[in-house]
Amino acid sequence: MNKVILIIMMTFLGLSAQAQAKKNKNLKYTTEVNGNCEQCKKRIEKAAYGVPGIKTASWDISSHQLSVIMNEEKTSPADLNKSIAKVGHDTKEVKATDADYENLHSCCKYVRE
Repeated sequence: MNKVILIIMMTFLGLSAQAQAKKNKNLKYTTEVNGNCEQCKKRIEKAAYGVPGIKTASWDISSHQLSVIMNEEKTSPADLNKSIAKVGHDTKEVKATDADYENLHSCCKYVRE
């Protein structure tokens, strides 16, 4: 009898843990991205849309905030940050390489921390 109860409990715990791991299909995510101008805005948003699972992307020039809606089943915030850094823009989480930063147009070069 004890084995039956143990098996039932283990099954229940396994199913409840699976339910909690469900990914959000409309995750709203905001991060800071360094940049200066309209050209930066286009580059940052294009890089964001290049990541599978990004549904919307909007970067605000004055606040440097990138707001996206993403499908977590297809991508993650880490993937998004890596994509932005690859085009030369530092995010709060990932810094662009010096080579990627140097490829930016002169008006797009911001003061790096």
